[in-house]
Amino acid sequence: MAQRFKSLLSGNQELRPLLAKAQALSALHRHFIGVAPPHLAQSSQVLGLQSGTLSVAVANAAFAAKLRQLVPELIVMLQNRGCEVSGIRVKVQVSFHRSHPVSIPRKLGKTARDALNELSQTLGDSPLKLALKKMVETKE
Repeated sequence: MAQRFKSLLSGNQELRPLLAKAQALSALHRHFIGVAPPHLAQSSQVLGLQSGTLSVAVANAAFAAKLRQLVPELIVMLQNRGCEVSGIRVKVQVSFHRSHPVSIPRKLGKTARDALNELSQTLGDSPLKLALKKMVETKE
């Protein structure tokens, strides 16, 4: 489907500039995702590049503040990838929603398991003791 759409756009001389702009924007977004920290990249969307300034939309003000702190580093990394970026403008778009990454359950390390096991042995029979034992058993 995407290939048919691409061939349709490239076949029409009037729509060819639109295809080129979409491809450039897509490549720029891939570069941005490659240099930005994962949690910020997942909550961001590249809007465009105008006069060397990259516009990026983020989901909330906290992400915007963190991204603004990283702007000098991100510019250098994007330039190292061949992008003609001299500045980054961060916009907060509250309605912008990205899917949240699936969280992977963490496993307890041996030290934590041993500490929880030791704590559970010092407790009398209680729901807390049962919960600690269950945590130690399921995380091995």
